[in-house]
Amino acid sequence: MIKNDAWIIDMAQKHNMISPFAGEQVRKGVVSYGVSSYGYDVRIADEFRILAPGAEGIIDPKKFDAGLFTLTKGKSCLMPPNSYILARTVEYFKMPQKVLGICVGKSTYARCGVITNITPLEPEWEGYITIAIVNTSPLPVRLYANEGIAQVIFIESAEPAKVSYKDKNGKYQAQTGLTLPKIDPDL
Repeated sequence: MIKNDAWIIDMAQKHNMISPFAGEQVRKGVVSYGVSSYGYDVRIADEFRILAPGAEGIIDPKKFDAGLFTLTKGKSCLMPPNSYILARTVEYFKMPQKVLGICVGKSTYARCGVITNITPLEPEWEGYITIAIVNTSPLPVRLYANEGIAQVIFIESAEPAKVSYKDKNGKYQAQTGLTLPKIDPDL
């Protein structure tokens, strides 16, 4: 069952599911964030990994070359045309055992040609969400730190997950920052 704003507020207060937590939607002068009717609008942090201009090579998830990206911090980020960046949320999540989070991009940025890609937040996963943000526009797009970037929609199951992300010792468990791709050579 998809959960509403009252459930989200209750879970955030009782289980520290989202931290920091905005118990209402903040909208004035910013791309909105905080509790919405059936989800939570997350903010983008002030650190961005931007594909370096003129970078050459291959982006390989098994041998990820962080040197292809420039790490930038600031109040905003100018994303090059037809490119992508990696970022993370301001909020840290602790997903309950019976809850799955599905993330979708915000319409304000979608109307600018920006697509966000975030994998589901599995039961008992915790950490900052790493986000891939794609600029499909032929023009640069400005992203604003500490403002909304995506919405998490929560789905609660009647039963706990048989095997949670924590049970699997997932490689992205408890990530503390913008986390690059990892491949576990022992698997």
